[in-house]
Amino acid sequence: MCRNIIPLNNLEPPATDDECHEAAVQFVRKISGANAPSRANQEVFDRAVAEIEQSVRHLLDGLVTAAPPKNRDEQREKRQARSAERYEAIRVFQEAKRAARAE
Repeated sequence: MCRNIIPLNNLEPPATDDECHEAAVQFVRKISGANAPSRANQEVFDRAVAEIEQSVRHLLDGLVTAAPPKNRDEQREKRQARSAERYEAIRVFQEAKRAARAE
């Protein structure tokens, strides 16, 4: 899964329409390979975002779970910790690579 797309199911408070829209935009950008569409593709891009946003909302509204809702702050902290670990691993790898080249 794309690291930037966060799970929206079973959160307290529930996912907002803005979050569903942002998830749809991220998805369309990823699939289309374009961060911003050209003028020629703007209409189809916007239509895809709207359709996916509606699908996301229906999905989230229809999902059921027996699990207790997740705390948004705890989930954010977990994501930030995973990100920090990834970036530290990348930094260590790059330092080792530079050191190997210098030898």
